[in-house]
Amino acid sequence: MMDTYLVLASEARAELKVKGSRFIAVAIPVKNQKQADDAIRQIRKRDYGATHHSTAYRLGSNADVFRFNDDGEPAGSAGKPILRQIERRELTNTLVVVTRYFGGTKLGTAGLIRAYGDAASLALDQARIQKVINRTRVSVSFDYADTSPAMHTIKRFDAKIESTRYGDQTRIRLAVRTSSKR
Repeated sequence: MMDTYLVLASEARAELKVKGSRFIAVAIPVKNQKQADDAIRQIRKRDYGATHHSTAYRLGSNADVFRFNDDGEPAGSAGKPILRQIERRELTNTLVVVTRYFGGTKLGTAGLIRAYGDAASLALDQARIQKVINRTRVSVSFDYADTSPAMHTIKRFDAKIESTRYGDQTRIRLAVRTSSKR
């Protein structure tokens, strides 16, 4: 399991024109497949007159769930180039939808690969990215007299104190980096 991963902090949008066709890319932070599917449905509904809505997303703290869809474009010419842009930035919990309005000139497979990849890249370049740290919750308790040395030890690690109860025993609930749990 990875200790940290990168996600979008907010939605971003970019537009690209290639030989009369408009490519509108939207990069959207999502947490699960349902959110991704809902966002795709909303974009299809909003831009119902578009020729294609090609998509790609990666999900999970290990980025182990991914999907892409060419939406009627030649196989591998739209969804894969979008996914490659997400992967190149090592993002997860990220959806990119590139909506194409056909401009009358066929671009060929190579032209489509370039256009879809470039549009996705432009949107992702506009997005703010944040690092998320995998954390596991743990509870510790010790004699009250040991509170000061215990707090010094906790500060040496990247642990977040969520709650503390003092009494004869000090009880602390921590969120520790997953890699620190071992």
